[in-house]
Amino acid sequence: MNIELKDISETRKSLIVSLDKNEVDAEYQAVVGEITRVARLPGFRPGRAPAELIVKRFGKEVQAELKSKVVGKAYRGGLEKTKLEVVSVVEVAEGKIESGLSAAVTFTLDVHPQFVLPDYLGLPASVRPTEATEAEVDAVIESLRQERADFRVAERPARKGDYVKLAYSGTIDGKPVAELAPDKQIYGKVPQTWEEVEGEQEGLIPGLGRQLAGLKAGDKKDAGITFPADFAAVPALAGKAVVYAVEVQEVRERVLPALDAEFFKAQQVENLDALKGQVRQNLKLRKEYENRRTQRQQVSDALANKIEFPLPESLIAAETQGVLRRFMEEHLSRGVPEAEFEKNKQELYENARRAAAGRVKVQLLLAKIAEKEKIQADERDLDGAIMREAVRSNQRPEKVAKEFAKDRDRLRTLQQAIVFDKALDFLVSKATVTTAAPKA
Repeated sequence: MNIELKDISETRKSLIVSLDKNEVDAEYQAVVGEITRVARLPGFRPGRAPAELIVKRFGKEVQAELKSKVVGKAYRGGLEKTKLEVVSVVEVAEGKIESGLSAAVTFTLDVHPQFVLPDYLGLPASVRPTEATEAEVDAVIESLRQERADFRVAERPARKGDYVKLAYSGTIDGKPVAELAPDKQIYGKVPQTWEEVEGEQEGLIPGLGRQLAGLKAGDKKDAGITFPADFAAVPALAGKAVVYAVEVQEVRERVLPALDAEFFKAQQVENLDALKGQVRQNLKLRKEYENRRTQRQQVSDALANKIEFPLPESLIAAETQGVLRRFMEEHLSRGVPEAEFEKNKQELYENARRAAAGRVKVQLLLAKIAEKEKIQADERDLDGAIMREAVRSNQRPEKVAKEFAKDRDRLRTLQQAIVFDKALDFLVSKATVTTAAPKA
């Protein structure tokens, strides 16, 4: 076996493994022998058929198995001699593989980059106080009251916080919007809908709620609306100035429930002090979670900023596809049309690739830290991950476990994710933490 190693880049190698005629013939004889042992030919007991008949009857199978064995032998031998730490096999060029001939197999391989770990203990991280202020507690209680508010008809002009029942019909330069966006009639003409007056959240038509204050039942108004230039829900309206003829049908005011026994019972507490205690504890847990999430990001960024090294292209490519897939799934679920992705295809890809490169870099660093610190995924970690996947996919844990057991690549990916997570938790536990001032 002859081996030649060429550098394509710092993380991509060309490994050329040549086997002489005798090595190929030995694999050929082994393949024929294996097939002979199990083949059934008329007139011969299993394992007794002549080799020439086996080759004649199972020629395609023999050739396919020979190629597989020669390529496998070349790959194992090449790695044994070169000691390469392979990330992925990018391409295999096997050439001509036949008995009686020598063979050469060329592997294009991405390998782990060589780098020395920077100092990773005591990375900087910042947290915020977790104790809830009285203002925060009061704001949550006010929000709970808002959720249980009643809406009563108001015989007066609408004001902030009211809900208005109205009809509207939109035009652009006198042409009905309904004709410009026939598949989105709700943006063109609606006989009846509700809109909050000057609400914190934009309604369906951006800015319409800010033009309803002062109107009462029976009032009419032409409301001028300019849609944002990046309005993805209806691209035909992006950047357009639309005039909506609005007719108010009813005004309802928000009436908050009293802080009484009925309200406390609905919140499963006995009194206001108990409610405040419950809210304060929930706020503390939320802040602790946010601190943890922020620390993990800060530590990841600090670690990545300490060192530069080349990244395997195949890892970046695979991670880029994952970033794009998650981005599209999230935005499609929000109603963004697929055509919008096509319009910004190049920009989306470049952004996804940058994000992917950052993720790959951190993962390679975490993998090396995990190896040095002997961080592994144990049985309890796997059980917990399988249970979370079962809950997420609404399946029985036993079924999920069997699926992972059948798919080794998927199981390996799960184990790797657990190791990354534990390594990051380790870095957070060793970080130098400062407490920032509370948010204003």
